[in-house]
Amino acid sequence: MSSYEVTRSALIPAPAEDVFPLVNSFLEWTKWSPWENVDPELNRSYSGSDAGVGAKYAWSGNRKAGSGTMEIVESDFPGSINVRLEFTKPFKAVNPTTFTFTPADGGTQVTWRMTGENKGLAKIFAMVVNMDKMVGGDFERGLAALSAAATANKA
Repeated sequence: MSSYEVTRSALIPAPAEDVFPLVNSFLEWTKWSPWENVDPELNRSYSGSDAGVGAKYAWSGNRKAGSGTMEIVESDFPGSINVRLEFTKPFKAVNPTTFTFTPADGGTQVTWRMTGENKGLAKIFAMVVNMDKMVGGDFERGLAALSAAATANKA
């Protein structure tokens, strides 16, 4: 019960070449991230590269948004992106996160996968709250918004 995985996939009606850049740059995440509206006062900072390996993003917000950092640690255009996601609040955690982009009939199959381990207080919290149920819906909303962003200028 201490380790977990949250995975969601969606067919996005656009080629991987159009979808990949929206994930490969944290500057683009404001267009589709399911957590953008959790805190209207969210503080964001960007550092490192604008896109790809070395791109970094930090946030700090209200109780619901929490705080943490993300860094792109692998970027293999147009197939996959690996992100080191680290939460500092409400619980300290490191969650390796991967996006894969697979060509499919009608577009690109995008899979968003996050893994982690519950430790300390988070382990107790996990006995009551299922991570897949807690985060899975956010992933689904994010993938729908990513689809809308990828196809917005193609009409």
